[in-house]
Amino acid sequence: MSLAAPQTVRLLVNAFKILSVLLLLSACSSNKAPVQDRMSPGSNKLQHHIVSRGETLYSIAWRYGIDYKELARRNSINRSYTIYPGQKILLSGKVVSRQASARKAKPAVKTVSSTRSKTTTTTKKPVKTPSVKDGRPTWIWPAQGRVLAGFSSSKSLNKGVDIEGRLGESVVAAASGMVVYAGSGIRGYGNLVIVKHNEAYLSAYAHNSKLLVKEQGFVKAGQKIAEIGNSGTDRSKLHFEIRHQGKPVDPLRYLPSR
Repeated sequence: MSLAAPQTVRLLVNAFKILSVLLLLSACSSNKAPVQDRMSPGSNKLQHHIVSRGETLYSIAWRYGIDYKELARRNSINRSYTIYPGQKILLSGKVVSRQASARKAKPAVKTVSSTRSKTTTTTKKPVKTPSVKDGRPTWIWPAQGRVLAGFSSSKSLNKGVDIEGRLGESVVAAASGMVVYAGSGIRGYGNLVIVKHNEAYLSAYAHNSKLLVKEQGFVKAGQKIAEIGNSGTDRSKLHFEIRHQGKPVDPLRYLPSR
């Protein structure tokens, strides 16, 4: 018994040490930062994007905060801006050849139809946006309500303005242009319309309950394009953005005083 007791003590001490190490390792691993479920728009960490049905070059550029012209140049996409389901779109890095960009792509479509929107597939020739090439459009308010939240230049905050509204109230085009996206494929925007006004300016209208326009259609300033809703958000409102050369700008610097 006298010989067994010291051995038993040593075994218990060793077991305690091993248990302490295991507990320490477990505590360290539990302090790791949580992994986000998606890359935030505009992040430089994501190198490419695979085209899904319903997406256009404009919607992809909007999602990642890139000028659509730069995205087209980087991927050797011509001015028709045609993309394909399954196509790999380079977001950063070296310019790829047109052959590499289109490899393993399905037959050409101008825009890819989405099951979550009423957007139709079309093979029409590209339509010129009937507007000055790079000048600032004449803007009007897209909705009548008061501003709930203003613009913030921070990447994690508001890239536009939130305008109060009741479910079903009118959303109008803030300037004349061509609809380049109408759907619900960009997370956080709900039912979304993007209008191209010229080579430099685009605008977006988010969280709609109903979309009243289709891609490739021309709209006039003041024309009703959607109805206010709460898709992708917690209350009925319009989220309105203006982007210049792909970068968000404060809409209140462009909209008339009221």
